[in-house]
Amino acid sequence: MALLSVNADHLTKRFGRFTAVDGVSFQVKQGEIFGFLGANGAGKTTTIRMLCGLLMPSTGSASVAGFDVYTQTAEIKENIGYMSQKFSLYNDLTVRENIEFFAGVYGLDNKATSRAVARAGDVYGLGDYLARLTKDIPLGWKQRLALICALLHQPRILFLDEPTSGVDPISRREFWEMIYDLAQAGTTVFVTTHFMEEAEYCHRLSIMYQGAIIAMGSPHELKANYQRQSIEDIFIHLVDR
Repeated sequence: MALLSVNADHLTKRFGRFTAVDGVSFQVKQGEIFGFLGANGAGKTTTIRMLCGLLMPSTGSASVAGFDVYTQTAEIKENIGYMSQKFSLYNDLTVRENIEFFAGVYGLDNKATSRAVARAGDVYGLGDYLARLTKDIPLGWKQRLALICALLHQPRILFLDEPTSGVDPISRREFWEMIYDLAQAGTTVFVTTHFMEEAEYCHRLSIMYQGAIIAMGSPHELKANYQRQSIEDIFIHLVDR
């Protein structure tokens, strides 16, 4: 039986009278690519922020890497990587300096930092950009750099919040190839997106609408259950209904 990386049970977040996340329950297995699909404002980012220990839930329970989201947020942060849609990079630092800065944040020693810089060039293709200011490199390469920084401490679980917003289709495809490689190596990947075609890349996904999960399963299972040809058709059908 596969180990659970994420376990949420009736997880809820309210802001005053507004319920942003309404009792969502789901489980994510180790090495799985799990997607949260929904329009902007559906509650995807709020859910991911609760799971990352950045936002305290109102009610319900959840654990990430076996740690409780209420009482063990420090342990959660040590075991996850988080990449936001705005890319938490410093534009006035070079690519190399960004890697070195985040390596310091994660407590990597000099040797590990040097290996990370070398890997960024050799494996991720950033060698020609290492001395360039981050603000001057193309968006697709910024995305790649943000992923590298999120992976520096070799987290067990990677949270990606709208990671491909604004990037071109080629960069988006290359990014997903890297995600597949990570999952095959055992990293759990939790990704939020509003791109319907990206949902097809997930091993399993949930569809969120107005803070609630309205459908969940593999793309194949969802298409069979709702007798639709695409995830986009399913999404429109469910929302219209």
